[in-house]
Amino acid sequence: MAIKKLNVSSSTQTESLPISKPESRLYMSFIYVAFISLFIGGLMGLLQVFVRSGRFTLPWGIDYYQVLTVHGVILGLVLTTYFIIGFHFSLMGKTVGISDKQRKVAWLAFWVMVIGTVMTAVTILLGKASVLYTFYAPLKAHPVFYIGLALVVVGSWVAGFVNWRQVYLWKKAHPGEKTPLLAFMVTINTLLWFIASLGVAATVLIQFIPWSLGYAETINVLVSRTLFWYFGHPLVYFWLLPAYMAWYAVIPKIIGGKIFSDSLARMSFVLFLFFSIPVGFHHQLVEPGIDATWKFIQVVLTFMVAIPSLMTAFSMFATFEITGRRKGFGGLFGWFKHLPWKDVRFFAPFVGMLAFIPGGAGGLINASHQMNAVIHNTIWVTGHFHLTVATTVMLTFFGISYWLIPHLTGRTLTKKINKLGIIQTIVWTIGMTIMSGAMHIQGLLGAPRRSSYSEYGGGEQVTEWIGYQMAQAIGGTILFIGIILMVYIFVKLAFFAPKGEEEFPIAEEEEDAEPTPKWFENWKLWIGITVALILFAYTIPFVDIIQNSPPGSVPFDWPIGNN
Repeated sequence: MAIKKLNVSSSTQTESLPISKPESRLYMSFIYVAFISLFIGGLMGLLQVFVRSGRFTLPWGIDYYQVLTVHGVILGLVLTTYFIIGFHFSLMGKTVGISDKQRKVAWLAFWVMVIGTVMTAVTILLGKASVLYTFYAPLKAHPVFYIGLALVVVGSWVAGFVNWRQVYLWKKAHPGEKTPLLAFMVTINTLLWFIASLGVAATVLIQFIPWSLGYAETINVLVSRTLFWYFGHPLVYFWLLPAYMAWYAVIPKIIGGKIFSDSLARMSFVLFLFFSIPVGFHHQLVEPGIDATWKFIQVVLTFMVAIPSLMTAFSMFATFEITGRRKGFGGLFGWFKHLPWKDVRFFAPFVGMLAFIPGGAGGLINASHQMNAVIHNTIWVTGHFHLTVATTVMLTFFGISYWLIPHLTGRTLTKKINKLGIIQTIVWTIGMTIMSGAMHIQGLLGAPRRSSYSEYGGGEQVTEWIGYQMAQAIGGTILFIGIILMVYIFVKLAFFAPKGEEEFPIAEEEEDAEPTPKWFENWKLWIGITVALILFAYTIPFVDIIQNSPPGSVPFDWPIGNN
C-alpha cells in the first residue's frame, strides 16, 4: 500500500486521514500495555503509602524496595513510554499516513519493547532488581534487568525511526509544504527522546551490563549518575510534550476554537528541544566531583525551560478567551465561565494544566542552587514529581483517551462514560492534592524519600512526619480509587461502549495568524544548536569527571545482607 497523502494546500493542512483497522490494532497494542501498567503500578503505589503510614506490613516476605521499584519503573517508564508511542503513531497516521512496510517495522518495535519489559519486570518481581526507578550504582540488579531496559530503549528508537520515515516520505510527496503541526511536534519529541536516551543506553551497555555480569569489578558511580541524569531530566519533557500536543492542537477543537498561533507552538517545541537536555546537573547539585561553575551553568539553562512553558500558558488562555468572546460571552471572565466544563475531553486536561502551575513553581525550587539544598533527597521531590507527571501529564493522557480509544476501536464516548470521567478526574485530583500536598510539607520538615516507614530511633523531628505519612495513605487510597475508575472506563471504551464514530479532534489555525516561517523546517539547524548546547554543557565537566574520578565501587546487592 502506498503512503497516504494529504490533499490540502500548504496554508491550511486541516484535513485528516482515516485510520485503518490494522493501524488501530497497532496503536491500541501500545495503549493496552499502558493501562495494564497503570493498574499494576497504581497497586504498588497504594502498598507503598500503606507501609509508610507505619500501620501496614507487606505480606509473604515482599520487600518495600521491591514494591517501590515496580511502582517507579512500571509507571515512570513503561506506562508513559507505551502510551506516548501509541499516541505518536496515531497522530502521525492521522496527519502524514503510514505504509504497510512502516507498520510492520512499528510492530517490530512493539515486540522488542514488550520482550524487554517482561525481562525487566520478571527480575524485579523475583527480588533480583530492587534498585528503584533510577537504578543508582552501586546497587546492583540482575543482568537481565539491564538487558531488558536496553531492549525497551532500542525498541523505542525503532518506533522513532518509523516516525521520522513517515515525515520524510510525506515531505517528499508534498514539496514546499510545511510539515503538519502535530507531525512536527512528534518529530521534535522523538528527537528529544533519541538524543537523551543515548545517555542511559551508554551507561547501561558500557557500565552496568559488564559490571553486573562480573566482567568489571567496580563501577564509576559519578559517571553512571551523570549519564542517567543526562537522560533523566529530558525524560520529563518526553512525558510532558505529548500533553502539550493535545493542549495546542486538540483542546482548541474540543472547545470550538482554533489554534492561536502555529508558529508559537512550533517555537515552543524547538526551545524545549534546546533546553531540556543540557540541564542534568541540577539533579546533582549536592553531588561531589562536579565543578560548581558547571552546575551553575546548567541551572541557568534549566530556568530557560520556563520560557516555552510560559509561551504555552499564554497560547492556551489566549485560545480560551478568543473562543469565548467569539461565541458572544462578554465581561472580564465570561469566556471562562462558558468553557465546556461538562466535557471530560476538556475538563481532565484543563485540571492537568492547573496542576502544572504549582508543579512548575516547585520545579523552579528544585533547580535553584540554594533552595535545592533544603529539599534535595526529601519527599518534597516525590510530591513535585506526582504533581507534574502523575497529575499534569496523566490527566491529559486520560483526556486524550476519552476520544482516542473510541476512535480507534470504532466506539463512542457516551454521556454516562463522560460523566464517570468527570467523577474520575475529581477523585484523582482530590487524592493527588492530599497525597502530594502532604509530601511537600513533610519534605520541608526534612523527611527523606526512597525510605520505608521508620521511627529513626524515636527522634523528636520524626514525630512531626507521622501525620503527613497518614495523609499520604489517605490520599493514595483515594487516588487508587481513581485508578480503578480509569481502568474501568478504559475497558468500557475499548470493548463495551456502543459502536459508532468518535471524532479525532484536530484544530485549524486562526485565519489571521501570521504565516509559519519556512525556517522551522531547517532540521539541521535545530539539531546543530541542540548538539552544540549539549557539548558546551557536558564536554569539559565530563572529561574532568573521568580524569579525576574516585576509585570505583564494588556492587551492592539488595538487600545489603546478600553481599
